[in-house]
Parts: sequence; C-alpha cells; structure tokens
Amino acid sequence: MRNLRDVGDELQLSYAARYSTDGIPKFEVPAGPMPARAAYQLVSDELALDGNPKQNLASFVTTWMEPEADQLAKEVLDKNLVDKDEYPRTEVIHRRVCAMLGSLLNAPADCTPVGTATVGSSEAIMLGLVAHRAAWRKRGGKGTPNIVCSGLVHTCWEKAAVYFDMELRQVPPEPGRYVLDAERVKALVDENTVAVGAILGNTFTGEVDDVAGIDEMLRSLPYEVPIHVDAASGGFVAPFLVPELAWDFRLERVKSINISNHKFGLVYPGMGTVLFRDESDVDDSLVFHITYLGGDAPTFSLNFSQASQGVVLQYYNFLRLGRSGYGEVMAAIDANAKALRAELRNLDAFEMIGEETFMPVIAVALKDGAKRDVFELSARIRETGWIVPAYRLPANAQDVAVLRMVVRESISRDMIDQLIEDLRHALGRASGALEPGQPRRPIC
Repeated sequence: MRNLRDVGDELQLSYAARYSTDGIPKFEVPAGPMPARAAYQLVSDELALDGNPKQNLASFVTTWMEPEADQLAKEVLDKNLVDKDEYPRTEVIHRRVCAMLGSLLNAPADCTPVGTATVGSSEAIMLGLVAHRAAWRKRGGKGTPNIVCSGLVHTCWEKAAVYFDMELRQVPPEPGRYVLDAERVKALVDENTVAVGAILGNTFTGEVDDVAGIDEMLRSLPYEVPIHVDAASGGFVAPFLVPELAWDFRLERVKSINISNHKFGLVYPGMGTVLFRDESDVDDSLVFHITYLGGDAPTFSLNFSQASQGVVLQYYNFLRLGRSGYGEVMAAIDANAKALRAELRNLDAFEMIGEETFMPVIAVALKDGAKRDVFELSARIRETGWIVPAYRLPANAQDVAVLRMVVRESISRDMIDQLIEDLRHALGRASGALEPGQPRRPIC
C-alpha cells in the first residue's frame, strides 16, 4: 500500500519542485544528479512536443507494434547484435531472418544467398556497393569506378559515391518521367560501372524502376554489370501485392538487394538488411574475423555496435504473421492508399504526380491557377497535427512541387477521412475562402 507520504514525495519530484521551475542545463552536463522521476518527467515532457507519429504521413517507418513485440524489444535492449559469441541464439535468429528474406526474394535454388542486418537501408546500400566495387576490381576493373542510378535515389547513394571514391552517374527526372529505364541506363554504363541502382518504390513519387528491362539490356552487353535493387520501401510490399512482378533474384543480373525491415517489414526503427544472390558475390576480403570477444565472429558491416531489437522483432513478425498474415496487412494498406488517392482526386485541387503503382505512396501537386502553394498547405495542415511534407523534385524537374503521403499499417480509413476533412479546410484557408477562426464543421 502507498501512503500519503509516498504520493507527496512523487509529486515533489515532478511538478511541485524546483526541477519544474528552474532552467535545466542544455549544453553542459549538470554538476550533480536529480531524482529519476524528475529526469524522466523532464525528458518525457520535452518529447511530447514532437509530432504525433500516428499522424506522420512523411515517414515510411513503422510506428506501431503489438504489446508482445514491445516486450521482446525490452528483453534484448542490452544485447549487441555483433557480439555473436556472447549471444549465440540471437545470432541464430539473425541467420534465420536473412534466410527467410532470401526465400521471400526468390533466391535461385542453385545459389546460397547471404546477408546481414544493418542500421537501416543506408548501411545496406553502402555494403552492397562496396561488395560490387570489390567484385569489379577482381574482374580487372581499371580507371574510376562508377555507379549508374536515377536522380531520385536516396541521399545515401550520393554518400556512398563520395565515401568510397566512385563516380555517380545519375539519370535526372523529367516532368512526367520519373522512372529509370533501360534506354537511359545504357547511355551511361561502361566497363567501369560497378553497379546499376534500380529503385523499387522511390522516395519522391513511389514509382518503380524498370528492373526487368534493365536486366535484359545489361545481359546483352559484352561486359558484366550487376544490379543492386534499392527495395527499401517496396521489398516487403511487392512479394504480397504483385508476386508476379520480376524485380528480385529471379532476374540474372540482380546480385544484391537492400530492404528496410523498419518500413513495411513492420518493425520499429532502425533495421535494414542487405541480401546477396550468392555467397560468391561478397569477396572474402570484406569479411573480418573477430576473435578478441571469444570464438570467431565473422562480420561484414560498417558498425561494430548494433541493437538486436530489429532482428528479434522481424523474426517475431515472421512467426506471428506468416506469408498470409503479411498479405492481409499489405492488402489493407493498399485498400486505404487507394481510398486516399480517390478522395484526393475528389477534392479537385490536386493532380497526381507519377504513375499509380502497388506502392502506398501518393504524390500530388496543386493544379495550375491555384491561389496557394504546397508549402503553405503543408504548414496549414500541420496545425491540425498532420505531417505531410512538401518539396520540389530534383534537378530537371525542380518546377514540380509536391505533397507526398505514405499510408502505413497504423493509418486507418477513419484517419484518412479526417485527413481529407482537414485538407479541405486547409485548402479553404489557404485560398482565402475561410477566415481563421471560422468553424470547419457545422456546429449543432
């Protein structure tokens, strides 16, 4: 039983004490300690000023998991994934997850797919390109290695080119043309091309590059050029919504794929995975054998510290959902994305940017003649809690300014209806049809 003194002490440590009335150190470590409850309350209250993850349509990243997953995450908070000898069962689960992903991505029966969990897809992409750079050198590559990809790639591609001394040859988007195709790739590849990067669901418009067409073209060349598929967003969507689409290891030149488990793999941030078609696609020189932790721990990574939660939670999801469960989740996301797209069309203020695909990503621009812009509209909708990013497309399409919305598992149809209502109100305010303070709903 808690007595009144206990209750009073708890209040004393939160809002009824100097910790809530005095300024707290922000740029230097404080001289002394404070009670745990007070430290917790101060940090928790500041974090409460962040945006609401459930209303964040900017992010692809998972914002909800089941209570059982939350419990598992707590149980492995203190385990470093790289400490394989100390946590052998965690490493077994890691290998199982990579094997399951290899199967999901249709690795051929005569290959031995290998992979590793990473810190998001950024590390995964860098590891993939480093492996292809080593393979290019082993094939006798000379001169400056290059990467060919779309101008709509994630910024980590640009980082990889700078960090690992490779030329980045990008195909810029054009208004109405945001997909990388074989024709434009062929104009840029040569014998020094380390890899072609194809995107399965780009960040800007959600569209899908012509991976099969690029594969066919590359197989006609007199020299070998592999494909790395950036499936950060689409890698967990395509297998369940469009299983007939050939973009993965079914294509001969697809040698590596990155996937963001923390996106539509339905795992909390921040886990990614890089998968290779066969173990021969990773040169032995890139694998380091660590013995000073006990045993032999082979590692292929950019980090030597990595949380275990992502791997454990991905395994939980595979066991919990199975293929049919993932299929149901993806079908529900797809239905809600189509409903949002239809409602946006009904508003008659927007034009769709890019072709509609299986990806639950919707980019819209305001129609010509609108007395407003997407940046103002983004700010207006933020007032009701919605986070809907506004931005201009990259070079050669910079005149196209869009709003982009990502539909995730945790965004229900009811939330979509509310978003549309708030967008309608924001459009009215932005155009001057409504004055601030004017009610947005009939008052009964």
